[in-house]
Amino acid sequence: MRAARRESESGYYHVVARGNGKQIIFESDDDRATFVRMLGESSSAAGVKIIAWCLMENHVHMVLEDAEGRMSEAMRMLLSRYARYFNERTGHVGHVFQERFFSEPIEGDRYLLAAVRYVHLNPERAGVCPAGEYRWSSYQEYLGAPGLARTETVLDMVQGPEGFIALCSDDGGAVYVPRLGRGMDENARLRVATEVLSAAGLGAPGDVKRLSRARRDAAIRLLGEKGFSIRWIERLTGVGRGTIAYVLSGGREEPDR
Repeated sequence: MRAARRESESGYYHVVARGNGKQIIFESDDDRATFVRMLGESSSAAGVKIIAWCLMENHVHMVLEDAEGRMSEAMRMLLSRYARYFNERTGHVGHVFQERFFSEPIEGDRYLLAAVRYVHLNPERAGVCPAGEYRWSSYQEYLGAPGLARTETVLDMVQGPEGFIALCSDDGGAVYVPRLGRGMDENARLRVATEVLSAAGLGAPGDVKRLSRARRDAAIRLLGEKGFSIRWIERLTGVGRGTIAYVLSGGREEPDR
């Protein structure tokens, strides 16, 4: 049975839709333009506000405001329409997207800003180009270009476009790392684990087994909270599976042997 989606008290969500089996879902700028058009139409029909968006080769990141509880409706509409378009254009047969899109509630202004920053920095972190030069995101909309994003809330928080540029350039402030999504490869898992632990001052995954017991256990719990399985925590940190299981079950110290 699927776990129910976690609801956001603020109404804001980080949403990710991935190609099925990591397949490329955008083969051309025409594909990207079609998806952007459909994103605008679907969100408008469901009353969902687009706060930020970024198209990558095989996945899409969005920050959405869902005041009316219709985000799932909007996403079903969007992904089914684009899948039909993509299959008809390419002759592809079968699912285009993973069966279920990922959504993470965003609570608090600091984390809303950090999530918006995270979404826009995706092409830069992937080594494609600087965030401000990437065409297929809402970055330029925050600088005044027309588009899909409702930029006023974030721009008010950061005091205008110059503040937005600073937000996407500054490594300080809240660090936002979404819970681990299904389908991430090993490199992506390592990057997420490194960001999570570094933000908490716990070093890199390979350092965890050399930390004091209290700090080691804090690192294990943090990785568990972000969706890492016992197997992946063991693989990334080198800490034994029994210790990890005990810590995640609520233990503060290793059991006597």
